Amino acid sequence: MPAPTPLPAAAAAVVPNLPAAREDDVFYPSSDGKPMAENMWQAAAIMDAAGDLMEALPQALIATDLLVYPERGNTRNSIAPDVLVAFGLGTHKRPSYFVWCEGKPPDWVLEVASASTQTKDRNEKLCSYAKMGVPECWLFDPSGDVFPRGLPRLQAYRLVAGKYQAMASRLVAGERAIRSCQLGLDVSVDGELLRFRDVETGAVVPHRSEGVAQRRAAEARVVELEAALRRLQAGE
Repeated sequence: MPAPTPLPAAAAAVVPNLPAAREDDVFYPSSDGKPMAENMWQAAAIMDAAGDLMEALPQALIATDLLVYPERGNTRNSIAPDVLVAFGLGTHKRPSYFVWCEGKPPDWVLEVASASTQTKDRNEKLCSYAKMGVPECWLFDPSGDVFPRGLPRLQAYRLVAGKYQAMASRLVAGERAIRSCQLGLDVSVDGELLRFRDVETGAVVPHRSEGVAQRRAAEARVVELEAALRRLQAGE
């Protein structure tokens, strides 16, 4: 897996010196008062992507709907990505993501589209993430009914000289996927969800629902084997 972007010295500590929600008499709200999702397609895509990324990148900070504050003292300037990933900062809980304390912006963000947010996601939010210095920003339309006709359901942008450039898809294992250099993962559309594949090993990250089903099947098999062993020991 490609190494993530080198961290600045300020972000070298595993546990950064995070401020409390109130610092220097400035209160930083930990919520923008908006729902994380507006419908079941959006909610499922957000939670599944976050769960899959936690499985693939266990050492990374992965959060959903976490307020990001780019400027110290400016409580009006905040943004809450549907999913964010940041490397090298520790996975401990935070009230919000304070860029000046973490030492860098998130390495990767995902916005999952809804009818009321898709225009803002593709315009205002992209500009905000570019200004903040987020290396990669991804947009996904899980239902396929939100983005204007002709736009792909999955769009990815890489920051180059302060501006986002669209990233092209490629064929990976017979399907179209976009490679994230930040994550070291190939990302493709799988029905109403995103599918992640390790670039180096080619291993596919199972969806949360698949992982639960596999664990339950394994547990049931263990119970069956234990019961069979008891019967053998009893001479049945």
